Amino acid sequence: MTVRFSIAKKIFGLAVLLLSLNIIVAGLFLYHITVLQKEMQTIASRGIPLTKALENLDKYALRRQLAFERWYHALTSGDPNTGRTQEDRINYETYSEKLTTEYAAVQKLINLPVPQERHQEQVNEIRTLLNQIDPVFTIISSRQREVIDLQLAGQPQRAGDLLAVIKELQVTVQQQWTQLQDRIAALTRQASEEGPKRELWVKRVAFIITLSAMLLGLLLAAFITRRLVKPIHSLVAGLDHVEKGNLEVELPVVSKDEIGVLTQTFNFFIRELRSKEQIKQTFGKYIDPRILDQVILQPGVADSGRRVMTVSFADLVGFTGISEHLTPSRMVNLLNRHFSLQAQAVQQNLGVIDKFIGDALMAFWGPPFSAEENHARLACQAALAQLQALAALRDELPELTGLRKDLPPIDLRIGISTGEVIVGNIGAENARSYTVIGDTVNLGQRLEQANRIYGTEILLSEAASLAAGTDFVTREIDLLVPKGKMEPIRVFELLGLQDTVSQTTLEICQRFALALAAYRSRQWDQAEVLFHSCLDLSPHDGPSRLFLERIRHLRAQPPEEHWQGIWFLETK
Repeated sequence: MTVRFSIAKKIFGLAVLLLSLNIIVAGLFLYHITVLQKEMQTIASRGIPLTKALENLDKYALRRQLAFERWYHALTSGDPNTGRTQEDRINYETYSEKLTTEYAAVQKLINLPVPQERHQEQVNEIRTLLNQIDPVFTIISSRQREVIDLQLAGQPQRAGDLLAVIKELQVTVQQQWTQLQDRIAALTRQASEEGPKRELWVKRVAFIITLSAMLLGLLLAAFITRRLVKPIHSLVAGLDHVEKGNLEVELPVVSKDEIGVLTQTFNFFIRELRSKEQIKQTFGKYIDPRILDQVILQPGVADSGRRVMTVSFADLVGFTGISEHLTPSRMVNLLNRHFSLQAQAVQQNLGVIDKFIGDALMAFWGPPFSAEENHARLACQAALAQLQALAALRDELPELTGLRKDLPPIDLRIGISTGEVIVGNIGAENARSYTVIGDTVNLGQRLEQANRIYGTEILLSEAASLAAGTDFVTREIDLLVPKGKMEPIRVFELLGLQDTVSQTTLEICQRFALALAAYRSRQWDQAEVLFHSCLDLSPHDGPSRLFLERIRHLRAQPPEEHWQGIWFLETK
């Protein structure tokens, strides 16, 4: 398809015009900035240094005059102080040298090239005044020396007459000095005043040119906008629909320019999004949406291999008793509602639903779906949320089942294990699923089933308990060997978060830990007392009841000498 880039040509022409105007404005600015810089150079190279140098000359002249007068008066006093006279002489000579040096610096400054021709006349006047002051300064210095020499030669009358002449010369120099300062001040003032004038002129010209450019730009923009606004509004409206989740939008293509091409591209991408969303909606009902996003739709992101992950099994207890009273449709509705609540609790804590097994649910946590250091903690949070979801399901049972009374009790057993698993797309060539397998998975299922033995709701492997961190309250339940295993593992019960568990529960944990230690040490009487104390706080504490039964059995049939309190599970 041939595209006529008419809009681009118009915009390019407008840009060239505006660029040309900007170049003109920039040229004017550059010229006047150059002039302004020369004015500032005049101030910096002449006005300010000359003013400073003249101040120094005036200061040194006054101090030399003071030194001269003190020297002279010391010589004319009745009893002259030789030390003071020597000090005054040195001061006089020092300031004479500084005057000579500073005067040479002023001459050097005044002879520098003039940045602006129109300041040449003022500079010449300053140079003339300096040339007039120079010989007078020389005469004054010479006469002051003569006065001192006459006084030292014992001719005070002639020294006094010559001192009067020096005073007249100083009056003349002061008048010339005042004129010189006025000329330098005028030079600095003129250069300083020129800057604001030129700045004002540049601002006026820039304002006029900029205003003209704006008006012209507005006229051209209005013409181009008339062609652009309507299709762009249509695109914006379409994007707004997409942002709100409506992928059924289709925009009409009304031109063959760039906007038309953009509209066609928009429609193409919407069709692609619609197709992808339909796939996600379809498959998302059968597999976890994150597996769809990160494994199926992005192959290679989550590679197969061995990883440390956390696995959870949750089984609904009592469902069989309820299902006997339900029609097939109500039974399916109940299961669907149960799994919906359970899945929500798992997914809100970044877990991945692996599969539904009858009325049980298997989930796992780990990279790339959750951070490597957080998966056990997230699994424990999910387990607590699953128990809360079960409480919500109990409240809905009358509506879901149609049974208003004599509802069989339902409960939830959860087993959580952390360890190395094999993860990846596993199955046949034409039927696979992204899942986890291995001993850690089997252990999670064994722990879920062990809950019925201990009368608990959530059991953790030792690795899961350690990895979950200190935010949770747990108690060690037993040291057991699952069926099919050789090595014993420590099993812990998850009781809740630290800030939500009651003081009574914490007290039970402490007593149970002491009772378990006594049990493993074969101190049957002490263990029995402690387990009973746990039941005093919680009469339905399943682990305490189980261990009291074990103690009765072990008293009747004492264990072997090397017994360490390990218990073997006989069921899977």
